[in-house]
Amino acid sequence: MLFQIEEPDGSPLDAEGPGVAVGIDLSGARAGVAVAIGGNAEALVSPDGASGPETSSLRDAAGAYLEEPCTKALQALRGLAERALSRPVTHVVLVVPVALGSAGGATLTAAATASGLVVTRVLTPAEAAGLAGVAAPLGALYGAAIAAEDDSFALGRS
Repeated sequence: MLFQIEEPDGSPLDAEGPGVAVGIDLSGARAGVAVAIGGNAEALVSPDGASGPETSSLRDAAGAYLEEPCTKALQALRGLAERALSRPVTHVVLVVPVALGSAGGATLTAAATASGLVVTRVLTPAEAAGLAGVAAPLGALYGAAIAAEDDSFALGRS
């Protein structure tokens, strides 16, 4: 049986149109993804309740991000979000444990691009939690989602 997904006005969902912007938190032991609608953020989980991959393999011993593991993690999180939302995900705000230098930012941007995502901002947990007004552990994730929604409006993709 085939189902057609439609917008509330009856028009088909445009799979080629701009996708949803999400927040991804890479600062904890496990990565997480969230979406915000109207400033209200919600963490997305897989049907089995898992939030996302472990983050320990994303960096080397010196703490530098590794492109291939980051690409795989971002692809997994993008897939989780797309399944949960039934919409394409194209833009992301990332939360990382500490502010990145240009090399770290370039590595994460390359990993995101390889995952089909455009990075609109990279935030620290404190910056992201400040946007959400929510304490840890979900504050950073929710703040990233709220920032992603704000960036989406700023880019005219509402």
